[in-house]
Amino acid sequence: MQKMDMQVSQAGKGDMDPRVAVSIKSMSRDQLVGQLSGIAGPTYLQSGLRVLTDYAGASHYLLARSDLIQESGLDFVVSSDWPFDLVRRLAAELTSGYGRTGELEKSLSLFHPNFARLADDVELPEGVSRIYCSLTFNVGRTRFSLMLLTREGAVLSPDRLRDVGLLAGYFASSTHGVEGKTERDFDLTERELECLFWIAEGKTSDEIAMILGISRNTINNYITSVMRKTATKTRSEAIAFAVRNNLV
Repeated sequence: MQKMDMQVSQAGKGDMDPRVAVSIKSMSRDQLVGQLSGIAGPTYLQSGLRVLTDYAGASHYLLARSDLIQESGLDFVVSSDWPFDLVRRLAAELTSGYGRTGELEKSLSLFHPNFARLADDVELPEGVSRIYCSLTFNVGRTRFSLMLLTREGAVLSPDRLRDVGLLAGYFASSTHGVEGKTERDFDLTERELECLFWIAEGKTSDEIAMILGISRNTINNYITSVMRKTATKTRSEAIAFAVRNNLV
């Protein structure tokens, strides 16, 4: 439950005035709106989702586009701080289950918290429950789902979840341009993005070299450049960064 007592999420503390930080656990709806209104900068969406996640009493968030869930890869992920391996595992489960859900059932689920359980063989961060909560909402004609992991034993307030669903919709609508993946804020070249995509798919440098038709050393140079530009130290960190920022 330690996350509930955080003042400002680490993802957004550079974009918010610490003088206006309020204990999440005791924060009222009006205080929440006031804190969200003070968020600005390049991590706008991530910072807002982090505050909403803490307000709900959850530990991790994943914002997904429901209309892309059945596509290949992880294109449906808009922003997330879930562990990358868990995102990949969830992707397979969502893809297999989404097509079996009727349109009426999807519509009835809007703003209504739904709870599901992750398989027993899924590895989770220490202290995180296997039960996760999903909130579905529309932004124009696009349907989004906000999926929240919780600490073991945590009980999420229905009223707070309702607030979070509404405000998550506002944040998603304010950054709706992320869906096209046409705006790159990290100065990665197309070749670097290709390499990032393939390492996210689990390919080695030798395999990527064969796919792209260039040398292994060149591939390693591209990957090194990616890690330098994204301020990450390992391939796993670069992949996690790419998923959180909708780059792969």
